[in-house]
Amino acid sequence: MANVAAAPEAKAGPMTREEKKVIFASSLGTVFEWYDFYLYGSLATYIGATFFTQYPEATRNIFTLLAFAAGFLVRPFGALVFGRLGDLVGRKYTFLMTILIMGFSTFLVGILPGAATIGIAAPIILIILRLLQGLALGGEYGGAATYVAEHAPHGRRGYFTSWIQTTATLGLFLSLIVIVFIQSIMGSAEFAAWGWRIPFLVSVVLLGISVWIRLKMNESPAFQKMKAEGKGSKAPLTEAFGQWKNAKIALIALLGATMGQAVVWYGGQFYALFFLQNVLKVDLQAANIMVAIALALATPFFVIFGALSDKIGRKPIIMAGLLIAAVTYMPLFKALTSMANPALAEAQATIQATVTADPADCKFQFNPTGTSKFTSSCDIATSFLTRNSVPYEVVVGPAGQPATVKIGEGTITSYDAVAAGADAAARQRAFEKSVNVALHNAGYPLNRGAAKVPDSKLDAFIAANPELNLNAEAVRAGDKATVSAADLVSQKLLTAQEATGVTEMPVYTIAKGGTFTMVADPARVNWIGTIAVLFILVLYVTMVYGPIAALLVELFPTRIRYTGMSLPYHIGNGWFGGLLPATAFAMSAAAGNIYYGLWYPIVFAAITLVIGVIFLPETKDRDIHATE
Repeated sequence: MANVAAAPEAKAGPMTREEKKVIFASSLGTVFEWYDFYLYGSLATYIGATFFTQYPEATRNIFTLLAFAAGFLVRPFGALVFGRLGDLVGRKYTFLMTILIMGFSTFLVGILPGAATIGIAAPIILIILRLLQGLALGGEYGGAATYVAEHAPHGRRGYFTSWIQTTATLGLFLSLIVIVFIQSIMGSAEFAAWGWRIPFLVSVVLLGISVWIRLKMNESPAFQKMKAEGKGSKAPLTEAFGQWKNAKIALIALLGATMGQAVVWYGGQFYALFFLQNVLKVDLQAANIMVAIALALATPFFVIFGALSDKIGRKPIIMAGLLIAAVTYMPLFKALTSMANPALAEAQATIQATVTADPADCKFQFNPTGTSKFTSSCDIATSFLTRNSVPYEVVVGPAGQPATVKIGEGTITSYDAVAAGADAAARQRAFEKSVNVALHNAGYPLNRGAAKVPDSKLDAFIAANPELNLNAEAVRAGDKATVSAADLVSQKLLTAQEATGVTEMPVYTIAKGGTFTMVADPARVNWIGTIAVLFILVLYVTMVYGPIAALLVELFPTRIRYTGMSLPYHIGNGWFGGLLPATAFAMSAAAGNIYYGLWYPIVFAAITLVIGVIFLPETKDRDIHATE
């Protein structure tokens, strides 16, 4: 094929004004696309409360599943739809279309009434908008990368396309900054009520700027040359994936490049943020700020490694990034624990729980949408310990017996939620409280909040919490508030039935008698050390991601380039990368080790490293303007 032929080396020099405009317009629009896409994930809690919580659990689960699928699983289909259009009608108009779809879909999320206002139409419309977002993103990246590469002079494609590679990280950075800024000037209640909509509404301004700039752009020279010579593909999908010579290239691109790149990309950014917030229990806003700082410090390296790939090749840099990530992920995430939550690291080193259970009772808890229910006594015990970052060992117990959890000298018996029936919620509260008390006494960094107890429940509360050493007479003689029956019900201190015949009742505030929360003590968080580890993780991202756009563009001939490169990219990033947090949690829950889930990115990075070293060609010297 002519596209593998080497072309004369271009002379390095400053970018022309036209080249700068091409990069700026393509990158700016793609930043905004990623910004729009990330908002949904960052604000999922508020979106769920607005659109889903009014419905029965089964209905809510379907909506959640569809929203998740739209975010990741439909991206390859967007790559097929818009990749085909890009190869048939042109790069410029196709990725102008994708940004319009993404921008308007995001803006409409910001003004869409909730389920309390328009009923079931609200989540249905939201899912449709989310599907459109996923499809648009599937077409945007391939168009932007192809457009920039086909404008770039030979010998500088890595440098030019590396600006596109900054866009996903910059989009994440921008979404975090906007959310943190709005949260800082609004109260949490106001933000939850309506302030979460502001970042979505802001996107319409970004959309207007992007469209205005893109309308002024010209079609890429490689596409114009191909069209002028009448050598365009009439069936890009069939030619790209129905002919083995091209399908083989797509397969190598997926297994030998984008699969490993995706898990390192998600591992160093999304999973690092997930790990900070959900495993190490760092305050959400603090975690966002630390990740944002690391992203800001590391982002220039996308361009540095992209430019370096023009000199030494795409393949050595990507393979080196995969190798280093696979070798160092374990020690780096352990260092992250020591820096971000030293008390947790100390407790994990000295205290381990033991779960004794019937092996048939323990399942692999893969739950990407957060909607699956694991009801066996073993699963209830292990998922609770995993969510609280407690390492444990599972030992074989008697068949048919409920699982038990041993912490220190104490043993707590779990329960089967199905068998418990109507008592399941009460059994859950009792089990979690018993485990938390044992963990707190053993030295885990758990804080216990205050409890509000109405007078009618005070005696039962004292009996259920002997560790507090409370005296009913002393509590009743102390401070209390008199609360009306309506407020008792609204605050869920009493049920409507329990409040029957009650006008008002004293309510006592019991210090350290409420729910337990695993926390990272803000006073002990090592900000500099945490940001340094995060910076290293993002640096790996820049190594594998900076040169990959140029690599993918150079792998495919002009006539099927948009289609050919988009599909392996979005399968790798949408599926292998997007499933990383859920899979890592399930693996950690199965193994009783918060670091065990890291084997997911490590193994896939290693597989890609081996396949890439053997089968992936070096592409930096190819002539991408050849039309055959």
